[in-house]
Amino acid sequence: MLLRKFNKLPKTKAMAELEKCCGAGKWCRLMMKDFPFPSKRKLLSLAKRNWFERCKEKDYLEAFEHHPKIGDVRSLKKKFASTSKWAGQEQASVQEANDQVIKALAKGNKAYEKKFGYIFIVCATGKTAEEMLALLEARLNNEPEEELKIAMGEQHKITLIRIEKLLQKEETT
Repeated sequence: MLLRKFNKLPKTKAMAELEKCCGAGKWCRLMMKDFPFPSKRKLLSLAKRNWFERCKEKDYLEAFEHHPKIGDVRSLKKKFASTSKWAGQEQASVQEANDQVIKALAKGNKAYEKKFGYIFIVCATGKTAEEMLALLEARLNNEPEEELKIAMGEQHKITLIRIEKLLQKEETT
């Protein structure tokens, strides 16, 4: 939908659309303070400022909870139904991966979650399953503070991609 159509949505519907882009409640509430948005550029600028300058660790962790684990197709369909189409597109290469890579991703996801306390967050768009596995394995060596910053950045990339998809999605009615 175009920004002007998005700006005409009732606030509750606009909020629900933003929640599909980023699951952090505080980020969504902050975004809605400037609704309607004067331009796409301003919306994207606010998304960045609100994420990096106004959200805190608990908000980042909340956003991470709104993502399926890389390669977890079942959770895409169940728990993440509202964003499953986007997440499925973002993780499309995983469905083409061989069993060895899928098993390694599952093992790496477990190790990552055990070490950091949240799921592995990566902007999967345009990456192969093998590339995501290599990133996961490399990031397992990070210190928690460093890794949180990387995960925050990856979440922000995902949010921006989803905002772009939201503002480009076809009208169905």
